[in-house]
Amino acid sequence: MKERRILPLVLSMSLPMVISMAVNSLYNIVDSYFVARLSEEALTALSLVYPIQNLVNAIAVGFGIGINATVAFFLGAGDGKSADKAATQGLALNFIHGLLLTLLCIAGMPAFLGMFSSDKEIIDLALAYSVRAFLFSVAVTVGIAFEKIFQSVGRMKVSMLCMMCGFVANIILDPLMIFGIGIFPEMGIAGAAYATGIGQCLSLLLYVIIYIVRPIPVRIRRSCLRIDKKTAGRLYLIGIPAALNIALPSLLISALNGILAGFSEKYVLVLGVYYKLQTFIYLTANGIVQGIRPLVGYNYGAGEYKRVRRIFGTALGLTAAVMVAGTALSWMIPEELIRLFTANQETVMIGVSALHIISIGFIVSAVSVTCCGALEGLGKGTASLCISLARYVVIMIPAAFLFSRIWGPDGVWGAFCVTEFLTAVFAYAVYRTQGVHV
Repeated sequence: MKERRILPLVLSMSLPMVISMAVNSLYNIVDSYFVARLSEEALTALSLVYPIQNLVNAIAVGFGIGINATVAFFLGAGDGKSADKAATQGLALNFIHGLLLTLLCIAGMPAFLGMFSSDKEIIDLALAYSVRAFLFSVAVTVGIAFEKIFQSVGRMKVSMLCMMCGFVANIILDPLMIFGIGIFPEMGIAGAAYATGIGQCLSLLLYVIIYIVRPIPVRIRRSCLRIDKKTAGRLYLIGIPAALNIALPSLLISALNGILAGFSEKYVLVLGVYYKLQTFIYLTANGIVQGIRPLVGYNYGAGEYKRVRRIFGTALGLTAAVMVAGTALSWMIPEELIRLFTANQETVMIGVSALHIISIGFIVSAVSVTCCGALEGLGKGTASLCISLARYVVIMIPAAFLFSRIWGPDGVWGAFCVTEFLTAVFAYAVYRTQGVHV
């Protein structure tokens, strides 16, 4: 990690993660594609549940980032015992997080859904999906903990393999369980939840098998299970800001749903479709960031500060290239992308307009995405959180509210662009003050 040439190293670490994150983003897209064949109401229900699903993933991935950065730092510093302790306690704590999320999400969904829709059919469909989906929260949190442990030692291809196997299972099971093909009963939207959950369980099972069959430098040890305040404190110090970073889009989507619902539920549907499409683009970019995070942590722990700066620059260039591709697709085939989820011509036209406006800010957003990831790798989770707060709350929500009063729903789409440009300036300033000294 501290001797290989930068670009080949970053590519070797990032490309498996790009594929993994792209595959991961397809879980929701595939669910949405098949659920859309049921009805627009079913797809709207899925859009309303999405923020809470994202919250579960945010907590699991955010704390996983804490595990990843901590283990990589200790390995770079040559402290294997502390690395084992961080991995073991991180896995145990994410298991507990999964149990708590299962209970809280299932209990809280009726009240949450009632805030955004009074349509009984939509609420019933959303509950049928969400209750079943959240039963698999432990598989999600533990699976992600294993994923981050493997990534911390550079085993990126394992993450790619496990995610792809889970996705393949999901894409095969979705039509079978939703529409009742072969030996499967017709379960409708509930079938989509079961298919996704089974795929997540398969990914977790593969992580466990590979961990046993092909040992890695970090070991899960019974002797390290007792929670140590210092280790847990470090995990949460990085993990909580990282989780909030990932959870903030859920807050944003919920706020935007509230603004757009005042115009028409079609705009709520379009926002849900947009987030499924942009997830594919941004998670691909985040795959690059995930690839460099252990590199940044390892080299920072080893005192290789010049390499940290070069890794950051390389990642920024690669992330910008991904955003260029996303912008091009948004202008070249916007109608085809929206039609993946709805055949309603009015909804398609609204979606095309939204995609055109929002995509103007894609390329510049590479700055804030890369700065956040690099700061997390350095263990500076609070600085990363400040950037995300600006991007998802402090600038975006007031801008969306104000612009919607002036230009209607199109003002919400315009707020995305303004936010990305302002946040990019702020993110670079934060990184210059918090990261340049390394």
